[in-house]
Amino acid sequence: MRIVSGGLQHETNTFSVSPTQLEDFVRDSHFGEGLGDSGSIRERFHETNTVHGGYLKGADELGIELVPVLNLRAYPSGIVTRETYETLVSELVARVQAALPADGILLDLHGAMVTEDYEDAEAEIVRRVRESVGADLPIVVTLDLHANISPQLPGYADVIIGYDTYPHVDMGDRGYEAIVLMSRIVQGDVKPAMAYRQLPLLTMPPMQCTLREPMVDLIAALHQLESREGMLTATVAMGFPFADIECMGVTVLAVADGDQQLAEAAVDEFSRLLWGQKEELQPRLVTIESAIEQSKEAGGLVIFADGSDNPGGGAPCDGTVALQALIKEGLEGAVVATLCDPEAVDAAWDAGEGGQVQLSLGGKVDELHGETLEVDAFVERLSDGEFVFGGPMAQGLKDSLGKTALLVINGVRVVVTSLRRQCIDRNMLRTVGVELDSISLLVLKSAVHFRADFGSHAARILDADTPGVHRPDFSCFEYNNSRADRCYPLKLDARL
Repeated sequence: MRIVSGGLQHETNTFSVSPTQLEDFVRDSHFGEGLGDSGSIRERFHETNTVHGGYLKGADELGIELVPVLNLRAYPSGIVTRETYETLVSELVARVQAALPADGILLDLHGAMVTEDYEDAEAEIVRRVRESVGADLPIVVTLDLHANISPQLPGYADVIIGYDTYPHVDMGDRGYEAIVLMSRIVQGDVKPAMAYRQLPLLTMPPMQCTLREPMVDLIAALHQLESREGMLTATVAMGFPFADIECMGVTVLAVADGDQQLAEAAVDEFSRLLWGQKEELQPRLVTIESAIEQSKEAGGLVIFADGSDNPGGGAPCDGTVALQALIKEGLEGAVVATLCDPEAVDAAWDAGEGGQVQLSLGGKVDELHGETLEVDAFVERLSDGEFVFGGPMAQGLKDSLGKTALLVINGVRVVVTSLRRQCIDRNMLRTVGVELDSISLLVLKSAVHFRADFGSHAARILDADTPGVHRPDFSCFEYNNSRADRCYPLKLDARL
């Protein structure tokens, strides 16, 4: 059996002022640079907790010839430019065609990419691949839990499999599931029948977390549903609310073995269950001032999840609102991680470890995340920023923060990086020698993913009340798409 795989991933925040360009898929690629051949992709993803890592594991176990042709990702940011999209998709399609003949196609996509021309860019990717390989070749697509899925996408794919976890600790499992199911399809053991339903429901990242209720019970119910006789797989995509597009929001998918009615019934059942929890899926936010006071009495680590400035959702990662309050307080034991400011890093490197430096820090990308701070900083530690994910999410994958500096400003430590990276793994802090036992209040530029590796070490986790393009508050955004106003919570009397 010969299976071709490829991938392009981007989560697009349409409220971001920073367009996504071709170089971002190289410079900021969370999944490596210039993956131009099967060998480099295999080397990059072998034995990693990633979708392609799951593909590779399944292929090895089942004796499948897997041919990876391309896999690139840009860090979340603004709308993908037309030239960038056309260049990458044309390359992907050309490489898929060059790898034929094959028995099936696996596509490792995100589900929330928006371009100048396409609101559901993944649907267009799959359409073009489908057109190039013909109607009979099975295509199985893996998507992020934050996918915004239009009605068009299921029409081009035989099966869509979404992540079941947020933090995304099951990427490898979903890739493995996809290739195992592909094998069964190719062998004629099963014939997928897929049902789709998008709910009039919008949710924000904090309460999409599958480590907290109501998502714990909802995912358990999803697993129970897909384990029933005749079912192949089921997915709930909670959507990415920072994309002002018509297909934003929660979607339910179910795939049965040759039984469309069974799939439709499963989708309806789970949709009703999910709709019943809509009020519990809205977050409650805490100010940095409250977090400071709670850190003094918590008796353990307090994490302030500054999701509004989360680079993993398209924010600049240079916001200063929380940092400014901590510096004013002079709160020793507080750490901010990470703040992206290449100019400040260069100045710290010029000063050297043990040096003093005057800096204009943060607030340089836009005016939405706090002002630039004029500070006097002590350079405690410098690092090349290279690390390997040690926590459950993306475990084993190599990445970099770029040149990094640990600064101390009025007792507050700040991990300043050259590359935008969501701080989701303790090894990112260890690049500059920071361990959790030295911290009382940790400000993380992350909404949820940090919980996979940091969560069990925290006495309290607080969802931040800070400004930004990833703020979990619908009232702070002006949506122009017509669907938003028909969905809960923007329309409180919306009906399923």
